[in-house]
Amino acid sequence: MAPRKPRVVGNVPFPITSFIGRQRDIRKVREMLATARLVTLTGVGGVGKTRLATEVASASRQSYPDGVWLVDLSRVGDPDLVADAVVTSLGVVDMSNRSAEEQLVDRLADLHALLVLDNCEHLVETSSALCDRLLKSCAELRILTTSREALGIMGEHVYPVLPLSMPSSGTTITPTGLTAFEAPTLLLERARAVRPELTVTEGDMDAVTRVCHRLDGIPLAIELAASRLRSLTLNGLLERLDDRFTLLTADARTAAPRQRTLRALIDWSYELSRPAERLLWARLSVFAGEFTLAAAEGVCADPDLPRKQILDLIDHLVAQSIVLLAPTDGLPRYRMLETIREYGWHRLTELGESDTLRKRHCDYYLALAERIAGEWNGPTQPAGLAELRTEHGNLQAALDWATSEPTATREALALVTALRYHWCADGFLGDGRRWIDRALRNADRYSPDRVPALWVAAWVMLLQGDHAQAEQALDECATHAASVADHRSIGWVNSLRGTLALFRGRVADSISTFESVITDYPEDADLIRLTLFQLAMSQAHAGDRRAQATARQAIRLADECGEQWSKSYALWALGFDRHVHGEHGEAAVSTCAALEIQSRFNDRVGTALMIELLAWIAAAGGEHRRAARLLGVVGSEWRRIGTSIAAFGPHLVERHDTCERTAAASLPEPVRRAEKARGEDLDHEQAIAYALDRHECAAAAAEQEHDVLTTREQQVAELVAKGLSNRQIAERLVVSPRTVDRHLENILGKLGFSSRAQVAAWTAQVERVR
Repeated sequence: MAPRKPRVVGNVPFPITSFIGRQRDIRKVREMLATARLVTLTGVGGVGKTRLATEVASASRQSYPDGVWLVDLSRVGDPDLVADAVVTSLGVVDMSNRSAEEQLVDRLADLHALLVLDNCEHLVETSSALCDRLLKSCAELRILTTSREALGIMGEHVYPVLPLSMPSSGTTITPTGLTAFEAPTLLLERARAVRPELTVTEGDMDAVTRVCHRLDGIPLAIELAASRLRSLTLNGLLERLDDRFTLLTADARTAAPRQRTLRALIDWSYELSRPAERLLWARLSVFAGEFTLAAAEGVCADPDLPRKQILDLIDHLVAQSIVLLAPTDGLPRYRMLETIREYGWHRLTELGESDTLRKRHCDYYLALAERIAGEWNGPTQPAGLAELRTEHGNLQAALDWATSEPTATREALALVTALRYHWCADGFLGDGRRWIDRALRNADRYSPDRVPALWVAAWVMLLQGDHAQAEQALDECATHAASVADHRSIGWVNSLRGTLALFRGRVADSISTFESVITDYPEDADLIRLTLFQLAMSQAHAGDRRAQATARQAIRLADECGEQWSKSYALWALGFDRHVHGEHGEAAVSTCAALEIQSRFNDRVGTALMIELLAWIAAAGGEHRRAARLLGVVGSEWRRIGTSIAAFGPHLVERHDTCERTAAASLPEPVRRAEKARGEDLDHEQAIAYALDRHECAAAAAEQEHDVLTTREQQVAELVAKGLSNRQIAERLVVSPRTVDRHLENILGKLGFSSRAQVAAWTAQVERVR
């Protein structure tokens, strides 16, 4: 006789469709329920809270001998009826006049049971009160709830339910590899339920991944989309997702009304929000990707939504899973899933505020870009560029509006100009060229606002190797700058004319032009430093012995204000000059110090130029295998940038070709090819690490930074390394303790350190090098 199955107590339904993924979630939630008596699953609508809770309940049947009970609160509209709904679900029969809460306490008091309250978000206060009473009265009871926001009672543990996993955007993946990700697996499995003959090939992988990303990995949205594959191809579905709220509907008669369309699902969340929360949700949709609290305050606040309320409202939206807290090491950043953001944008459009918010958004990011450009001459350069990189999506959105809105041509020109270091020093030359061209094309040809954008355009074009277009932009800029007496722009035009002459191999012309700029525009510190290192390069090409002094002058000016970016180029120019004169050891030290600084930036052009020089130095010093690998590294770098060493003049091309010939003549061909291939396989960060992975390179930065300190500061640093206190150092040097404090402050600031221990370690490294 077959053994009898254990009796199942409860009312958890058996699933009708397969459950994709979430095995880790099931395990984690069950572990939480083993120690916590109340666990709440939170997350945005459609993310799968109900299905996960049901799967957890099903998997937990044997752990709760007195039953696992599911209560669906989605159809309960009256808060006073929550307890009655639970009574009904548990099948409690009580003919007395006791309250529903009392009946539940009586029924559950001695039971080791799991109670699942599903869809509590519209009944949070009543659900919280009921859970609190039951937990205090029923010692063995465990409660699992699902809600858009936490219940907020003592003892509650919250488990955020995240979207399904999917491949990173742009990742190449095979049909087999796709099965490792939950979102595409769900999409294809549900699609085959309505179209059994559906097959996917390598060519479909991009469309599958993009559909999942467009739907944010939200299971309900993916299931609704899959149903459309009955009559659409994957690419056809992808094209129509721009109108996702019309497209994503279902005709499943048993589904709850709010789960039959994506719009109805999010309408439910929207209606549960307070008016101020709804307004902020709509206004936050203007951001592309992540945003900061300061940005939300700057863009969204007005008399209808005071600035002082923004933080609390964002906190409420985070609690309701409308806004997500983005992972970051710095100040908090927030984002919305694209589906939620697009819904908010529809609401903003209905309110008639979209144009107003786009202008506020543009104005905010224009002010941000201008602030960072204005602070360029100082130690905050890497942080400023990092902030611009983080805000790249919002900057693109601001530029898109400004270059599309006829009344915003001034803002467009100002923004592309303010972002000049983002374009030229931060790895965004292609983006810069595209946006500058759009801004200039839309502007009045004779507008004074156009003048600075023209020399920025020329700078970008020069770095891209488009010398003819750069010359045209400089000529136009010079004409208009003279007509409006824009003295600063004339200075930049002249300096960039020197750059153009250098890149075309006219070294004598570049030297005379750069010297004139230095004489005529001494007040523009940024321009002077940029001009000086180029003058040093021109002098080095010409064999002019003044090159070393010119480069050191540029380094000294940079050190005076803590500026790093132009300093790295001045060190590169110094290294090139030393290389030209056969001082390869000094050349390597200076170039490695330059590259070490560049590693804090994202300047791909600067990095490539410095690795080029290290390859030449290696070849000249007989390190032919290293030279071959560095040539492979730099070849990949130039290809990633979309330019080549030829953009920077025939003199550098000659050096590059000489290095190639030397490596080819000195190494067996298979060895040279293998080393070059190894270099080509390195990504940007690996390339820098390899180029700096030498004893002299590791020490180079320390030696160069040592030169930054004054003699007295060097003495203080050496005594710190010996373990002396500030008072002892003051006695040894016969100065006041306050003077030592000031010297130590300067040392920390110049070296970017935060502690005496770092100064001591650095000093010891310098001594070892010596």
